[in-house]
Amino acid sequence: MEKIADWLSVGRLQHGDETGIRIGGKLHWLHVNCTSWLTHLAWHPKRGRQAMDAIGIWPRFRGRAMHDRLSSYDKYAGAHSLCGAHLLRDCTYLAEQEQQAWAAEMADHLLTMHHAAQEWRLRGASCVPRMERDEWVTHYFEILLSGYAAQPPLVEAAAIKRRGRQKQSAAKNLLDDLLQRADQVLAFLDDLALPFTNNLAERDLRMVKVQQKIAGTFRSDTGATSFCRIRSYLSTMHKQGHSMLAALAAVFAGKPLPVAWAPM
Repeated sequence: MEKIADWLSVGRLQHGDETGIRIGGKLHWLHVNCTSWLTHLAWHPKRGRQAMDAIGIWPRFRGRAMHDRLSSYDKYAGAHSLCGAHLLRDCTYLAEQEQQAWAAEMADHLLTMHHAAQEWRLRGASCVPRMERDEWVTHYFEILLSGYAAQPPLVEAAAIKRRGRQKQSAAKNLLDDLLQRADQVLAFLDDLALPFTNNLAERDLRMVKVQQKIAGTFRSDTGATSFCRIRSYLSTMHKQGHSMLAALAAVFAGKPLPVAWAPM
């Protein structure tokens, strides 16, 4: 586990995500740091930065991080990319449930840019050509402009009555993220080696969701820790081309298979 964490902390790109789990009937959070070569799972009572600091990978990482819109990730050094799949889901929800027309247009535009990036990648390009890229980006901000125009004005009486930060709608929150974090959303246009989604991290969390459906909960901290260690090792070995049965047998023989590393 220490070796996996060390290799992840010095990589060029890694994926991060978190999901809720039950330990002794109480809500905790399972955090994943991963690449196509490595998997590290760890649990913590908290979801945000306190947990990430305690796990110890993000504070050391200086590469590019792929993650969702959770603001805790942005507290760490290095470059960041927002998961396109999460953005598509958020846009689709607003379009279908709140009839936000701009959100449907943004979802279509994100997919169009993704497909364009795939085509240029297949041609051997390292980035989308500047002229085409600028056209995509210009339309991206035009959609945001129409989205802001469609939002209802803040009710002044309510704003005066309440002190502190005012609660915003889901549509306004998404618009603000798409605007203020545009470089994170659009990074895949300038570097075709970057993925569009954070699906790798979601796949690495899938087994714990299966475990929760079968067992319902972890009964103790020790059980949750053991699951994280075993699953991290087996997932890593599988990614590196080893039989998971052989990898597990090697552990019981007292000679676990070594963790290889590739600069991802």
